[in-house]
Amino acid sequence: MRSTQQFSITLPNEMAEVVRTKVATGEYATESEVIRDGLRALIARDRAVESWLREQVAPAYDALKANPSSGITADRVRIRLAAEHEKGKRTPKREDI
Repeated sequence: MRSTQQFSITLPNEMAEVVRTKVATGEYATESEVIRDGLRALIARDRAVESWLREQVAPAYDALKANPSSGITADRVRIRLAAEHEKGKRTPKREDI
């Protein structure tokens, strides 16, 4: 039994040009390799998001649900962000020095 399947896909011109360029520059041997690598990156990103949701977001949600007073209001978040923004505006940037 085959371990691969053949697909026919349609790409926008810009994406097709990226695929052609990757092959033309020798970064990849074939168009299929470019697509496979892109799908591997998509799978890795999906796994990372799932892991983050399971390991960080869900426990934080559960903790907040168990103790709502441990959370902060949107107004407090806005105040904190505004203060950080102001602090950043006052700090000289490296290229300004």
